[in-house]
Amino acid sequence: MKYNFDEIVPRRHTCSYKWDSLPDDRLLPLWVADMDFRTAPAVVKALEKRVRHGIFGYTYVPEAYYEAVVNWFARRHGWRIEKEWIMYTSGVVPALSVLIKALTEPGDGVVVQTPVYNCFFSSIRNNGCRMVANPLKYENRTYHIDFDDLERKTADPSVKLMLLCNPHNPAGRVWTREELLRVGDICRRNQVKVVADEIHCELVFPGHTYTPFASLGEEYLQNSITCLSPSKAFNLAGLQIANIVSCDEEVRKKIDRAININEVCDVNPFGVTATLAAYNEGEDWLVQLLDYLKANYDYLCRFFHTYLPQIPVTELEGTYLVWTDCRALPFPSDTLQSRLRMETGLWLNSGTMYGEEGEGFLRWNIACPHTMLQDALIRFRGFVASLTDKTDKR
Repeated sequence: MKYNFDEIVPRRHTCSYKWDSLPDDRLLPLWVADMDFRTAPAVVKALEKRVRHGIFGYTYVPEAYYEAVVNWFARRHGWRIEKEWIMYTSGVVPALSVLIKALTEPGDGVVVQTPVYNCFFSSIRNNGCRMVANPLKYENRTYHIDFDDLERKTADPSVKLMLLCNPHNPAGRVWTREELLRVGDICRRNQVKVVADEIHCELVFPGHTYTPFASLGEEYLQNSITCLSPSKAFNLAGLQIANIVSCDEEVRKKIDRAININEVCDVNPFGVTATLAAYNEGEDWLVQLLDYLKANYDYLCRFFHTYLPQIPVTELEGTYLVWTDCRALPFPSDTLQSRLRMETGLWLNSGTMYGEEGEGFLRWNIACPHTMLQDALIRFRGFVASLTDKTDKR
């Protein structure tokens, strides 16, 4: 292997939100969605060069930045983005908030497909809008879209936007072209604009293909705005960089105004430098990362099948976030999460973070060295065994 993803990189005492949120030496955090791997060496090298310059003033985003984004998506995904469609900002969550502000009025409905990334809820709420759930259907360890329900929800004239998570966090689905076409047709028919959060788009496993929503055709491009960032694929979340892509000049004017109202119009020099290096020089690192993540997922599945067969593991098509069905255990998700952390140090996400449809589930972040994942699984197995013992003794 050219890159060493087995290396344990100490993250305690680095002001890591993931590792330093609690002062517990036993803590093994597989919750926050960042990776415990160093980013691509090309990115590190570019950042080191930028740091040596020693001046970190306000940043001008150069032509080369736009070229890197355009070339990456054309080469890897067959989607031709025009430079003028791209608007940079400080992150995908700020981008979502900006888009809701730009394209709705307080009280409007915004459709989300629950269980879904929890910041969708806060972005809707913070802009005075109303969350409209289109719950996904869970069966046979995977999720499907309820298109009939989506048709009913978007038919309400007060519903103006749909936040589409593609690939989906935490369901692990990489929506197919056919599924996206059906979503797009329903939304166009009901005059609902699609906001596609595609931050996990590079993290897709063999047998599945990421389809940019806006690449489906001209009418889908016109009725959508896409949010992109290298942050998940290259572990750059702390560098605060993302892009909003819209082909509609009038929509971009509204977005630009909202960006300035929300004061997220500036990005830092390191985010620009890292994006250039990642998209221009980081592809071979990303390919090996995907192989490593797939191996981690396969190992986790074998472990659960052997030792925890009562807990189904949802099929993971994309992202590094694994969704486990713990409804056979005797406690709700929040209790499982808190007891697991207190009793073993293992920190997972409670499914209820992602909506009431997440009750009974836990989310695992498997973007870590293999030995760390092994440790987490052993702790979890012991925890489940202790619950069974206590239940049997009642």
